[in-house]
Amino acid sequence: MSPDALYFLPLGGSGEIGMNLNLYHHAGKWLMVDLGVSFGDDAAPGVDVVMPDPEFIAERREDLAGLVLTHAHEDHLGAVQYLWTELRCPVYATPFTAAVLRAKLRETEFSGLVQIIEVPLSGRFQVGPFDIELISLTHSIPEPNALVIRTAGGTVLHTGDWKLDPDPRVGAPVDEAALIALGHQGVTALVCDSTNATVPGTSGSEGTVAVGLEELIGRYPGRRVAVACFATNVARLHSIAKAAAAHDRQVALVGRSLRRINEAARATGYLKDLPPFVTEHDVGYLPREAQVLICTGSQGEPRAALARIADGDHPEIDLEPGDVVVFSSREIPGNEKAIAKVQNGLIRRGIEVVTASDADVHVSGHPARDELAQMYQWVRPFLAVPVHGEQRHLKAHADLALECQVPRALVPENGVVIRIGPGEPEIIGTVPSGKLCLDGRRLVPLSGNLLRTRNRMVFNGAAVVTLVMDDTELLADPKLSVIGLLDGEEDALFIEGLVKGIGQAVDKLAEAERRDDAAVTEAARLAVRRTFHAAQGRKPVTEVHLVRV
Repeated sequence: MSPDALYFLPLGGSGEIGMNLNLYHHAGKWLMVDLGVSFGDDAAPGVDVVMPDPEFIAERREDLAGLVLTHAHEDHLGAVQYLWTELRCPVYATPFTAAVLRAKLRETEFSGLVQIIEVPLSGRFQVGPFDIELISLTHSIPEPNALVIRTAGGTVLHTGDWKLDPDPRVGAPVDEAALIALGHQGVTALVCDSTNATVPGTSGSEGTVAVGLEELIGRYPGRRVAVACFATNVARLHSIAKAAAAHDRQVALVGRSLRRINEAARATGYLKDLPPFVTEHDVGYLPREAQVLICTGSQGEPRAALARIADGDHPEIDLEPGDVVVFSSREIPGNEKAIAKVQNGLIRRGIEVVTASDADVHVSGHPARDELAQMYQWVRPFLAVPVHGEQRHLKAHADLALECQVPRALVPENGVVIRIGPGEPEIIGTVPSGKLCLDGRRLVPLSGNLLRTRNRMVFNGAAVVTLVMDDTELLADPKLSVIGLLDGEEDALFIEGLVKGIGQAVDKLAEAERRDDAAVTEAARLAVRRTFHAAQGRKPVTEVHLVRV
């Protein structure tokens, strides 16, 4: 890698939505942009949080000049609390993002070690050889920033997440003048959000949602209304509170993450025109018709407030037949079943459910095609690098950029190294990349043997065999324990036959093989797996314990 050139390397967030980790290299130093997480699904049983594996840059941390966070969403900063000790670099963020990060770091043992450098909105600062300027955009959270990264090897506009919202409700609109001025100065590459690159038109405005929420709450006089939304959408909290006040209702926050975001927002100057929210403990003293509840759990998270309310086991909130729950959010792909479970639970309890299909209660926080085209018209880069999307999104984005007269477009994957400039941009190679997951309290590789074995156990069950032998003979019948495959007494005869079959498999071995621990354990293991495969079509994870006496 030439010290004079500028390189781009994503380790997370390219070819997928979530867990963003982007690296730039110039003059022997690295700059990291964002360090986020995504969340587990059925493919990783027992896993709640997934994040990029930072091994490549952790091995080079002495050359890591710093980490700049574009905004405070989990998929852009959520991994800092898990991975910072591998990096130990300063972290740069605007005030709201810094406040959210500090709250998360308070739960760690190293919060006092993290150097968080607050930078003002539209600020300009130096991180090693990287001259960075912030340009304010709009998104579904306060203070979303695009980064202008200037080096001797080229200038990049890294957008982070954004949209063009003429009425964002909280925060300023997009700094159009700064983007146009940047385009006149010359931009080598635009590294840009691709989430809605397949969606025609525009993403819609929070102002429209505010009107829709006020109209919707007015439809239900005498009925309690709960609204589920993303906790980080401070503009949505503001709109819900204003809509509630228009109908003489008070608002309670139900869920820890909502309270945390509210504290960060008020500490950094947002929501100043709203009275304090009611606590979930005190809201029960208000009449039903005077309540609006804002709840966590719009994605069906099983431990979030709304799921517990739907199950009837929330310690403070108990919705009743005739109450209304509004899902002021979109379904993140992969969460459909969990969301449907919560909605079905609510409907079963006689609660009315309203979604974005029924009313104007949500807009996306990411740019649709018309907004992407507008960005290209303003910035006019030489190279388009789509990120933050699955392959179908990245390809659609690249094609759109070329239609907008951008000379070159390169579609990255995690681990791909792109030389941005000077000269003709190109993919020059790859580096190792992967994913880690939080398994209980430890980080393990998502593709490692532990998760593979757990998946096999989920779908095929498990069996444990204990054999007691002298040098060559079984001294007792094999002991068999089976998990997730048999149904107690109904399968007693099957177990008896299987135990007998294990003993026969060992007895059939030649005398020399019976002296070989590996040969004995493999014979018993195969006897179990072949029997279950013949009877059930399953091959359980099988462990054999051999005790020599």
